[in-house]
Amino acid sequence: MKRKHLLTALLVCGSFMAQAQEKAKPEDTEVWEPVPKVVTPGKITFENAPSDAIILFDGKNLNEWVSVADRTKPAGWDVKDNVMTVNKSAGNIETKRNFTNYQLHIEWRIPANITGSGQARGNSGLFLASTGKGDSGYELQILDSYNNKTYVNGMAGSIYKQFIPLANPARKPGEWQTYDVIWTAPVFNGDGSLQSPARVTVFFNGVLVQNNMSLLGPTQYIGKPSYTQAHGASPIKLQAHGDKSEPISFRNIWIREL
Repeated sequence: MKRKHLLTALLVCGSFMAQAQEKAKPEDTEVWEPVPKVVTPGKITFENAPSDAIILFDGKNLNEWVSVADRTKPAGWDVKDNVMTVNKSAGNIETKRNFTNYQLHIEWRIPANITGSGQARGNSGLFLASTGKGDSGYELQILDSYNNKTYVNGMAGSIYKQFIPLANPARKPGEWQTYDVIWTAPVFNGDGSLQSPARVTVFFNGVLVQNNMSLLGPTQYIGKPSYTQAHGASPIKLQAHGDKSEPISFRNIWIREL
């Protein structure tokens, strides 16, 4: 192919790719079926931290957390009555410490007076490895999924926009919920290529909803996930979602390094 023709072909190809990217929408990666069955959960499990656990939040302060936007600043969420509540104006927060493989316990509560619907109802996210500012990382979705219809790869217990939960054991607003997570971080080769993907197992209110799933890459709101950048040990991030519903709360957060 002559150089002039090759250049024209490359320009046309680039134009098509740019158009495809411009047309990509969040809805493209939403999955609405099958809807996970509703399961009534038992009592809260793993409430007491083991002796070798690192306590990330014990109800007293946010000393283990910092602002994601500026890690030199303290986390700006509210602490009262042994509970941490999202301050949406303060933005996302993440742990001061970095982690690789771990067991994590966290409890969260949708307020009883929650308003809104779908993704605008008690939305937050637990980023199992934060890979940068904003919402960069691998997200386990937090949402009011008690009689609240949305796309199933965006409901509570989902690996957001990747894997739907095996069941829906959500409690009603006003009640405490638990996530117990086993996280295996991705491993990268020296040249930055992927050696082994991240894997995650999640118990939601004691019910298995993600069973040793191999993640496709960090979370993408638009487009398909992939591993494009190598990283090592990372903080754990909690999201201050920008929807208008009432802010959710957290308590009793602990982690065991594996």
